[in-house]
Amino acid sequence: MLEQVKSYLLSLQDEICRGLEAQDGKAVFVEDLWQKESGGGGRTRVLADGVVIEKGGVNFSHVFGDSMPASATQARPELAGRSYQAMGVSLVIHPWNPYVPTSHANVRFFMAEKEGEEPIWWFGGGYDLTPFYPFEEDCVHWHQVAHGACEGFAEGSYDKFKEWCDDYFYLKHRDETRGVGGLFFDDLNEWGFDESFSFMKSVGNSYLEAYVPIMQRRKGIEYGDQERAFQLYRRGRYVEFNLVFDRGTLFGLQSGGRTESILMSLPPLARWEYNYQTEPGSPEHALVERFLKPRNWLELGVDG
Repeated sequence: MLEQVKSYLLSLQDEICRGLEAQDGKAVFVEDLWQKESGGGGRTRVLADGVVIEKGGVNFSHVFGDSMPASATQARPELAGRSYQAMGVSLVIHPWNPYVPTSHANVRFFMAEKEGEEPIWWFGGGYDLTPFYPFEEDCVHWHQVAHGACEGFAEGSYDKFKEWCDDYFYLKHRDETRGVGGLFFDDLNEWGFDESFSFMKSVGNSYLEAYVPIMQRRKGIEYGDQERAFQLYRRGRYVEFNLVFDRGTLFGLQSGGRTESILMSLPPLARWEYNYQTEPGSPEHALVERFLKPRNWLELGVDG
């Protein structure tokens, strides 16, 4: 079970890195192999200062320990006292151009074990899109691919995991979503191993299909200091979410993971401005008013 999943995740990391390097056209991912003292390790790949990508990371990790950290047992107290293995691929891409959205994806597998009892295992993951100067057609495309990744599985999967994504990537203290959503699922085991694994693969395999066309359409748009400053300001929201709410970040830090790899998701530059207000009618204002709220993007695609 573990080797099957690990083999897939390593190949997924390779595929995504190749696809993103091809889109950047200049920079390549630099690989950093690491070991975790308490068990396991991983390979971190970072691309920096490319033509299109300012900073991107695509990480694989397989770590294990004697007890689950608090971030994993808070909602599932039955896991307390169990040893665990966790493996996954996690990525975040921060482009230079403010018209190219930031994107995030993650697929993972957990197994918690206790002597004399059956192992508890589950899959999780998903992806979400964080635009700064958004286009409706990009949001529709992103969700159409996400919907396609859910086809052939349990009825209503897209609706369920799309809503979960909207709820999860939500900054309570800002009363806004992080972006335009996508898919988020966790604790998936009720479908059985084969079906759950197939779904995780479907999600992982669809990431490039969802993101690359958007990157291709927007990477050549001209921008100036105003757009760059707004991008950096909105990146601050990304930092806030990752450090305050993100379960993966909390799990990694609480389990004694490798800090450099855990915080790889943060942008190279971000800014905060006291009581910043967008001007009504401006493109910056449209982001918050029209896009940072849950919407039925598939219905918008049908309506044109």
